[in-house]
Amino acid sequence: MKTLRFLTVTACMAALVVVTSCSSMKGLGRKGTVIPKSEQSASRTVKRNSAAPVAAEVKADGKPDLTDSIQRLTFLQEVNDNAQHARFITSKIKFTVEVGAQQMTLTGNLKMKRDDVIRLQLMAFGFVEAGRLEFTPDYVLIIDRINKQYLKVPYAHLDFLRNSHIDFYVIQALFWNELFQPGKAHLADSNMKSYKTELGADDDVVIAMEDGKLSYRWLTEQSSKLVEMANIMYNDRFRGNYQLNWDYEDFQRINSKHFPMLHKVGLITPQKEIKFEMMLSKIDHEDNWETRTMLSGKYRQVEVDEILRRFMAL
Repeated sequence: MKTLRFLTVTACMAALVVVTSCSSMKGLGRKGTVIPKSEQSASRTVKRNSAAPVAAEVKADGKPDLTDSIQRLTFLQEVNDNAQHARFITSKIKFTVEVGAQQMTLTGNLKMKRDDVIRLQLMAFGFVEAGRLEFTPDYVLIIDRINKQYLKVPYAHLDFLRNSHIDFYVIQALFWNELFQPGKAHLADSNMKSYKTELGADDDVVIAMEDGKLSYRWLTEQSSKLVEMANIMYNDRFRGNYQLNWDYEDFQRINSKHFPMLHKVGLITPQKEIKFEMMLSKIDHEDNWETRTMLSGKYRQVEVDEILRRFMAL
């Protein structure tokens, strides 16, 4: 039973890696409401000179006027500055995956080193590692320790990842609760002219960016300037629509920044709907761990198609 549960979770994790590369969303909203894209902001760009922005007047309610290019840029900079600056983040996690009527829960560990690796370890019986998912700048590694199998996929060898501009740094931004720009390792102030902002319900602000067939949305608050939701949209009339939604909740202060302790991920494909939930606890900054997993010759490498077949059979 434990093996079946783990294989189901492993297959779903692998599917998330594969399908996220062509994800889509029809809109971004809070609690099911859709926030339409503003046509008025579609042609607006942010211009920034080398000098510090001149302070602009705010609206009567004390909130920035996001139709003003200077205030919009300042708002985006403040959102970006809310990102964690810690080199390492480690945490215990409770990992839940739901596929249709099936729901499985495992415990594990999350270990992240900025610009180097993201590792999820899933535990059986609470203390034996049953599987591992590892992202590095060069490849994705999925390990099934129960059946001594693994999948190691270089990003550059997968057309769907390369064409959709999903790389390690996009995945890192999703895990670290940050803004990102595909193709950029880090988001600089000079990149922010690509983003548009639109007011949503209540205190919400939608940050938007278009990249060919892909659309990116982040839901933030004017007051806290925290990223509360990330969204990637891709529409394909031949292969069907895909959607990815990453929700952040239960923000707690870590050092001088806030970090979400609850991550809710929704993924819809033409064939399946998957829901993930990661609940973090006991956040630390442990740095005495090996950042690359080495496997013995006892492990057999499997192909992406084999993982996908297992996923589709769930």
